[in-house]
Amino acid sequence: MTRRRKIILLTTAIACIGLALGAARARNAPQVATGFLADILCAETFVSGLDPQRTFTETTDAMPGTGLITWAMDYRIDRVRKDVTVTLFGLGRSHAVYREGLGCTLDHGADIADVALPPDDKQPALLPEIAGSAIVPPQSGALAAALDRAFTEPAQPPYRRTRAIVVLKSGRIVAERYADGIGPETPLLGFSMTKSVMSALTGVLVRQGQLTLDGPAPVAAWTQPDDPRRAITVDQLLRHTAGLALGSSLEASLGSAFEPVNRMKFIETDMAAYAAGMPLATAPGTVWNYHDGNTIMLAHLIRNAAGGKPADALRFARRELFAPLGMRHVTLQLDGAGTIEGSSEMMAPARDWARFGQLYLNDDVAGGKRILPEGWVNYSASATPNAWVGIGAGFWTNQGDSFGAKFRIAHGWPRDAFFAKGTIGQYTIVIPSERLVIVRLGRSLNAPPEADGVFDLVRDVVAATREKGKLAGVD
Repeated sequence: MTRRRKIILLTTAIACIGLALGAARARNAPQVATGFLADILCAETFVSGLDPQRTFTETTDAMPGTGLITWAMDYRIDRVRKDVTVTLFGLGRSHAVYREGLGCTLDHGADIADVALPPDDKQPALLPEIAGSAIVPPQSGALAAALDRAFTEPAQPPYRRTRAIVVLKSGRIVAERYADGIGPETPLLGFSMTKSVMSALTGVLVRQGQLTLDGPAPVAAWTQPDDPRRAITVDQLLRHTAGLALGSSLEASLGSAFEPVNRMKFIETDMAAYAAGMPLATAPGTVWNYHDGNTIMLAHLIRNAAGGKPADALRFARRELFAPLGMRHVTLQLDGAGTIEGSSEMMAPARDWARFGQLYLNDDVAGGKRILPEGWVNYSASATPNAWVGIGAGFWTNQGDSFGAKFRIAHGWPRDAFFAKGTIGQYTIVIPSERLVIVRLGRSLNAPPEADGVFDLVRDVVAATREKGKLAGVD
């Protein structure tokens, strides 16, 4: 097919989608697509230290439909200025800039908020160390076989592209492995696992009495007496039942570029202001609809409660959560207004994601100090009505009778498992009955659900760690 023919097909496809969805939404789509890739390329080049071509190929391959447009994309990495520009012919251009300690932010032409990175106060960790500096090899033959299977690529696509696995049993690493170019201190994008971290920070504020779950979310734009959004609660934001008309974030694909929530993420400078200005699609608390705007509003509340400035929110997250858990290599990326992009932009090594999971295995206590409110684990894992994928308050869950919970249990997951989940293959899985935390990071198709190999991984690890006397140093 000639280049001219491809251009005609591309513009025709966008025009047809425009007729179906509206011209404005179709017009946004090219910039959403380039913004998504510019942001990831910037983060994984300048924070993770990965090869940009690897990032581009692995990410686009994991998103259905993107093959229709990737041939038309061009990206430029400027290692001196530390920025990335992605273009899609003349239909979309996105620019992401890196700032030391703050990761990457999309530059939409407006001033990016000036943020003073708070200094590290060297606060001691309260959670016991999970391993030494060396990579921990699998502590049994069965665990070695489990990791072998997880890192082995199928003969045909879809490919797994597993990047990192860490297995904790009773608070100690009993197996870990990394793909080439990645190690125990390589920060990796958690995508929507970031939502679970925002849930934890919300829990800290609940413990401190600064937020209440069932009271109105304190958003200034929703306070007018006749505004139906004033009924939205913090619990509804955590459970994705707030009702804001932002579309859906449930699927990562070319088609999702047309959702309003992705205009918020990849075109708007101030994401929280955009989300706060959206009307209701459904009455608060009546319909479950997973989208990133809910968690962006939580990040806005966290920033306000912490002091109002970007540095206040970063300092709060480090002081109240990351430092006590020994999470020393976290990068919280920001939007252009300086608010934490709490829906999908946290970067951390697999070990730090495992430390986060261990907090929940420890019933929200680290070193004898309560980090989150008593009962927060049960609350987080409690099923949200009508959430067919099986979601609680900030975590996915096997509680309840949802299709997702039943499906996972049928594929060998324990009933009490709950987990942080990010698109295209990110997991931090907590299994209290097995005293396990399993972290898996990669670049895999979301569907079919077996594409990332996580069902096999969970089954294999549970079976391997049940073998008495075969794990060195573990009770």
